[in-house]
Amino acid sequence: MQKQERILLLTLASINFTNIMDFMIMMPLGPQLMRIFDITPQQFGLVVSAYTLSAGVSGFFSAFIVDRFDRKRFLQFLYAGFLLGTLACALAPTYGWLLAARIFTGLFGGVLGALVLSIVGDVIPFERRGQAMGMIMAAFSVASVFGVPFGLFIASHFSWHAPFLFLVICGLPVTYFVWRYIPNLTAHIHQKADRPHPFKILGSIIEDVNQRRAIFLMMVLMFGHFSIIPFLSPYLVSNVGFEESQLAYVYAVGGALTIFSSPLIGKWSDKVGKLKVFSVFVLLCTIPIYLITNASPMALWIALSISGSFFVFSGGRFIPAQAMVTATVSPETRGSFMSISSSLQQVCAGAASYIAGLIVVKQPNGTLLNYEYVGYISIGATLFCLYLAQRLRNKDGMRF
Repeated sequence: MQKQERILLLTLASINFTNIMDFMIMMPLGPQLMRIFDITPQQFGLVVSAYTLSAGVSGFFSAFIVDRFDRKRFLQFLYAGFLLGTLACALAPTYGWLLAARIFTGLFGGVLGALVLSIVGDVIPFERRGQAMGMIMAAFSVASVFGVPFGLFIASHFSWHAPFLFLVICGLPVTYFVWRYIPNLTAHIHQKADRPHPFKILGSIIEDVNQRRAIFLMMVLMFGHFSIIPFLSPYLVSNVGFEESQLAYVYAVGGALTIFSSPLIGKWSDKVGKLKVFSVFVLLCTIPIYLITNASPMALWIALSISGSFFVFSGGRFIPAQAMVTATVSPETRGSFMSISSSLQQVCAGAASYIAGLIVVKQPNGTLLNYEYVGYISIGATLFCLYLAQRLRNKDGMRF
């Protein structure tokens, strides 16, 4: 990989770091937020899903305009809005204000991820795209191993507002790096007379069965993932016996493992085939999902081993999946396609979080019931992705 490509990917990974941490920090703050605001699991599920549903709406409408602009300029606009929304979260005094701030942040943050992937698809050849996706996904690892534990640390020593303020501070130098290292990307822009109508963009995706399969694959994958994520931390505290301060270990261990595994999985998918690697990690992921959602009080090291394997196997699914999905569409409409895909993924993530909140029941003693049923739903959705991925083709009609 060339030095220029590496610098660009590190800059995009920095954007992903702040964006992912902003979303991830909500889950381990769950026990604290439910206690401070005296809210139910359903209300907590709503504040998590509010971000994703908002991101889904903005992602859908941005699909009609994203390919009309320089990718760099649009990225700068979205990142500025994301930081403003995160600042609003930091200053939110009540549950209602926090809910509103999460909706505002989602309007910008949800589209950011799609645009980052579009840029990767534009500048990195498919032969190296698995490795590139591994670097981008490594931002999740850094957010897990450093961002979330540090966020929980300052939340426990100051207040739950502190992690969001920390993110805003981190985002300021990232804004400079975007200006300095992201090139202007305009090759995808049509002349005004040749610019496709918004309904034509949507129609082309609907008519293309392969693009529909790609989007549906990511929707089901996201649904299976986010059905269990929002209540992972509350369940570990209330049912497995974790202290709130020990939740940082879950993300530190999982993040440390994926720092090494994500780049290796990316390289492996480039070498032996993205579909093969995806299939392996889909099957492996079902094991920790079952163990986590059926867990009872256990030793800390056992719980961390299970959660660590979940981080590795779960993240391992997304690296080859994203590489395959970006190859199903041409560069001229990749931004629109990825925005619509991201939009529907966010809707599925929000729906999964909310549905999980309806299934999980909080007992008077604080323990959570029915989490195992959420796990079975997640496993079913995850295994269904194997069938969907087998039918996927690239934009030239070739199998992966």
